[in-house]
Amino acid sequence: MAKGIYIQKGEVIDFINNTGADIAYGDVVPIGSRIGIAAENIAKGATGSLNVTGVYELPAQNDITFNVGDEVYWDNTAGNVTKTAGTIRAGWVVEAKAQTETTAKVKIN
Repeated sequence: MAKGIYIQKGEVIDFINNTGADIAYGDVVPIGSRIGIAAENIAKGATGSLNVTGVYELPAQNDITFNVGDEVYWDNTAGNVTKTAGTIRAGWVVEAKAQTETTAKVKIN
């Protein structure tokens, strides 16, 4: 039978910054089809920590409502979360957001 070997809890992961730009603490960082939140400043080419779980207040599309449980996606061009399905899943909404609000509380995962 195949076995798995425990490495870490997985709330924070090491990330090699090959984005071509410095990453600041709190920046949303697309990682494949998901996002992480920078847990520290990460210089170009350096390795740093990304949070990959937790609830974060993120910039949000401000012309639609979000309801608790809505799946949201990161729009890297607009720099916000949206309900429009995309390739970068941000997580799900944990608190309703009115149409004109500019932030949303999102459980990233």
